[in-house]
This record gives sequence, C-alpha cells and structure tokens, in this order.
Amino acid sequence: MRSIINELWHGNIVPQEDSRNNTKEMKELISYIARHNEDLEKLLTDEQKAIFEKYQDCWNEYVSLAEAAIFEYAFKVGMTIAIETLSNN
Repeated sequence: MRSIINELWHGNIVPQEDSRNNTKEMKELISYIARHNEDLEKLLTDEQKAIFEKYQDCWNEYVSLAEAAIFEYAFKVGMTIAIETLSNN
C-alpha cells in the first residue's frame, strides 16, 4: 500500500471532494440548492442571469479559497498533534 502522503500527492485522496457530500443533510441541501437555482434562473432576464452567473462565479471562488485555507489549517493542527504525541514518548 502506498503512503498517505504519496496518495495525496497523486490525487488519489481528495479531501474536499470526498467529504463534501457525505451526510444525508448535506445531500439534501445540495438538492435544495440545485432546485432553487433552477427556479430562480427561470424567472431571470438574460441580463439578470449574467449578473447572477458572475455572483455564482465569485461565490464559488470564495468557497474554494476558504476550503483550501481550512484544509491547510486542519492539516497543520493534525501535524502539531502528531508531533506533540511523538515527542512525548
């Protein structure tokens, strides 16, 4: 078996994708978001759709940056715990 770091490096482990839709509540919420998005787009003019698309692009970029920051922070906390655990032996 490959090491966890090797698997992460080669993209075989993708935490932000593997954990995003893992609960029933999250799957339900994604379904609601998709349905409301479709309903909203039916009501918008072409100009409003363009503005809404720009909003969605900005929001998606923000979420991506936030997920990366959370991953980095959580990884550092995990490593700090591991180092502390190993150094106390």
